[in-house]
Amino acid sequence: MAINIDLQRERQCATISSEDFAEWWAGGRAALQERRALDKLFEEDAALTDPQHTSLMSHKELYEYTLAKACKFLSKLRDWHAANAHTKSGGDSQQSAIATLYDFRMLLAGPLGTALFQQNFPLRLHFSMFLPALLGQCTEEQQREWFDRAWRMDGIIGTYAQTELGHGTFIRGLETRADYDAQSEEFILNTPTLSAYKWWPGSLGQTANMVIVMAQLYIKGKHHGLHPFLVRIRNAETHLPEPGVDVGEIGPKLGVHGVNNGFLGLKDVRIPRTQMLMKNAQVRPNGRFVKGPEPLLTYGTMVFVRVMIVRDVSFGLQQAATIATRYSAVRRQSPIAPDQPEPQILDHTTQQAKLFPQIAKGIFFRIAADVVWVMYQNVVKELDAGQRRNLPELHALSCCLKAYCSAEAEEGVEILRKSCGGHGYLSSSNFAQIYGAVTAACTYEGENTVLLLQTARFLVKQYVEGLKRRVLPHSVRYLRNATRPKCGKNIELRTLVRLLEFAATESIRTLYEHQRQQRKLLKSEQLVASKTGIRLTQVATLHARAFLARTALEETEKFCKHLKPVLADVLTQLAELFVLEMCLNSLAAILISHPLNARQVDQLQSRYEHLLATIRVNAVAVVDGFDFNDRVLGSTLGCYDGRVYERLMAEACKSPLNQEPVNSTFYTHLKPLMQGKL
Repeated sequence: MAINIDLQRERQCATISSEDFAEWWAGGRAALQERRALDKLFEEDAALTDPQHTSLMSHKELYEYTLAKACKFLSKLRDWHAANAHTKSGGDSQQSAIATLYDFRMLLAGPLGTALFQQNFPLRLHFSMFLPALLGQCTEEQQREWFDRAWRMDGIIGTYAQTELGHGTFIRGLETRADYDAQSEEFILNTPTLSAYKWWPGSLGQTANMVIVMAQLYIKGKHHGLHPFLVRIRNAETHLPEPGVDVGEIGPKLGVHGVNNGFLGLKDVRIPRTQMLMKNAQVRPNGRFVKGPEPLLTYGTMVFVRVMIVRDVSFGLQQAATIATRYSAVRRQSPIAPDQPEPQILDHTTQQAKLFPQIAKGIFFRIAADVVWVMYQNVVKELDAGQRRNLPELHALSCCLKAYCSAEAEEGVEILRKSCGGHGYLSSSNFAQIYGAVTAACTYEGENTVLLLQTARFLVKQYVEGLKRRVLPHSVRYLRNATRPKCGKNIELRTLVRLLEFAATESIRTLYEHQRQQRKLLKSEQLVASKTGIRLTQVATLHARAFLARTALEETEKFCKHLKPVLADVLTQLAELFVLEMCLNSLAAILISHPLNARQVDQLQSRYEHLLATIRVNAVAVVDGFDFNDRVLGSTLGCYDGRVYERLMAEACKSPLNQEPVNSTFYTHLKPLMQGKL
């Protein structure tokens, strides 16, 4: 179909080239071309093309179809990798293996994986949690035995089982037990109650045959904490559950229907001593427990996954923003001036306020995730060298960003859906699938409120360290800067960032003083933490905004040195909009800490509105620059050609209910009802 004339005009009038944006966004021309070539190779494969929309399949049909398709995809990807020599089996070192896993996981969760698996990739947990856990928590000997086989999927498809029916984020409350039998040199695993059943792991239901089970270790009745154990749950040949294993899937969910989430019960399941993952702690044959150094950790796999989650939710925002922005260029409604025709809804300031901040969040959340990923890689190297100084900061930051960005993305996708009116409610818009994937991130790998509380405890501790004049980690160094920002007539972008940092500092200081008073009354740290929980989550949220704003400012300055001036200008505008949005959302905290007057606050609002109008001309070019083809978006509203109404009608005509002029229920029910003359 020909391109919609309004959408075509948007592209012609933009001051930037979407291709220039796409090159920068992909990391360079070569990376963009390679990604496009790979996308084309797979998306033009008829064997990987859906014969019908997956929303029309039953729950069972969808599982069977998606898994079969995933196996075809992985086989073809393996052949492509071998031909192009792009990967080795896990890399030459743990760091390179982690980097390879990260890149592969991003491929599955990025444009290619999304284009092929709108309902989510069914073997995702194997690559995003099972393999990283083997890397991070196995000894070298265990890695040689298990990792390469798992990487090649040589008889092993794995998942990671931590969450239980009765406990999730509070991992100390997990009930699954592993009792050591020194006589046989085996662990005996049990889920002693119904609430101890493992619940939620992707691929667990019908797909995985091995699981890393997090269980409480007991030796001669003495508790030694939570540890990971490698457990075979299905026979390698028959795929039947092993003796003592009760396994199945948990049923339909709000979203990510392609992932076979499951439950797992264990009764007297025995595994060899060597299948406890022993990089961070060991059990000797005689039953002696040897505690290792502080691990990457008790929460190592989770840190890895949380960094990926920030990337995932930013991707969801980019998809939704692309669909909504293109639709807003095509849809015409509600004259602004009485004597003028209906304008594009993209011309309405209220519509711009729904779209453009979400575009900016999609960009700068991903940039922040990239920064934290580099930090993660550095911490892994430091841990290998015996240095653990930066580990608490990484943990706190990954918790904080996972919680904040997933919550913002969930809200953002819903705002974008509603910005498309009733059409956004249709399954064919694809907002439901995007929302289902993004909202899931608010609870898995750590419920958001709990993660914010963990971050807040770190912040209070660092505030106390700052009072003692000690060196603070980079992300909280602003706590040492007690100078109130100077706000003149026009508040600079750098000053806006400082306003957020100063507000965060003051909120932490106030929390610290409040907790000191509460301790005198309550005499219990647990009660103090509970009573001040709302304030704790608030300071963690402010810290997230301060970090994201600082990162957006500094990374934009770096990028702009190498970009064409017009593209650098647009990126700077988006960064300023991003920071302003967070300042306006944090206005109460800012005003408590800094006496801005009414004129200055009004100036911030006016500046925000002016930026919306400025970004308007390039909005379509920016989302085009994300370089999502129509199959990635999977949306009747967001296709590149903008033929929204034609595609909506064509999709409606595909409904099975439209394949016959009269449905049989007319004869069996409706006609008798009407003849009965109720």
